[in-house]
Amino acid sequence: MESLPLAGLNKGEQGRVERIVAGGQATKRLYEMGFNTGAEVKVIKNDRGPIIVALGSNKIALGRGLAEKMIIAKE
Repeated sequence: MESLPLAGLNKGEQGRVERIVAGGQATKRLYEMGFNTGAEVKVIKNDRGPIIVALGSNKIALGRGLAEKMIIAKE
């Protein structure tokens, strides 16, 4: 299983949150959105602009900066 930033996944790819490499504020914000360690995410859109991911039954748009800070274990 390879690990890469969320921004490195293509549309349709999925994986689990391995870790978040960010400051306290950004990490807290991501945890509050549901991006906890082990959470399963699937990329809905990753072309230009924000990255849209499915997290459980929710769709969440993330800026590229935050998406770079989330390390995903690709399935």
